[in-house]
Amino acid sequence: MSLPLQGKVALVSGAGKNIGRGIALTLARDGAAIVVNGRADRTAVEQVVREIEAAGGRALAAMGDVADPAVAPRLADEAAQAFGGIDILVSNAGLRRQTSFLEMSFAEWREIMSVALDGAFLLAKAVVPQMVARGGGAVVALSGISTHVGTPNRCHVSASKSGLEGLMRALAVELAPHKITCNALAPGAIDTTRGASAGPAPANRVNRPIPLKRFGTVEEIAAMVRLLVGPEGAFITGQTIHVNGGEFLT
Repeated sequence: MSLPLQGKVALVSGAGKNIGRGIALTLARDGAAIVVNGRADRTAVEQVVREIEAAGGRALAAMGDVADPAVAPRLADEAAQAFGGIDILVSNAGLRRQTSFLEMSFAEWREIMSVALDGAFLLAKAVVPQMVARGGGAVVALSGISTHVGTPNRCHVSASKSGLEGLMRALAVELAPHKITCNALAPGAIDTTRGASAGPAPANRVNRPIPLKRFGTVEEIAAMVRLLVGPEGAFITGQTIHVNGGEFLT
């Protein structure tokens, strides 16, 4: 019996750990060949590749900072050479910082924007022509709850994620004639390993209680991405899907 994503090729940015890693493993489990992208931690990226291959899948380590305009075309070329082209793009790469607006430098603002928003634009520019040539595709951009609820000390992150959602809505309409769906997924509080710059995870959400009274899992986020990029999600486009245990309801 063929797997649901058999014959598909997915590029997942920021896939060396946490949510990106979970997405890569989930899509590979259902048959997709995976281009595993990371910016600096080659060891982590290669470990994900080994996990996929050990389970019988196909994967390629593809290092590079997606904010660099030269990187996305190279990743697209590497994918084409290894697997024939891209059908699925998951723009997950992003940086998390905790800095108050009054102390935030323009350089830090641009750094955050360049990875999450510019990176998604550059990746889409590089791989969408391959999707068109292959008869369709799916794009998913990882947003977040902070852009919807107004989180202090993260205005740059919130702005970048708002931009991502707008980009997906616009591309959903523009690329629909090519049978390419474009959606954003906004996780809430997810149980992941946080870098020091991201600050501590809130232990008690006093101002925004989570109705389900727990953090989400990487696997739950990956499962929603899998739905959006698979045959079951072919009629979903231009949406922001919230996965947050009821923390954001409107």
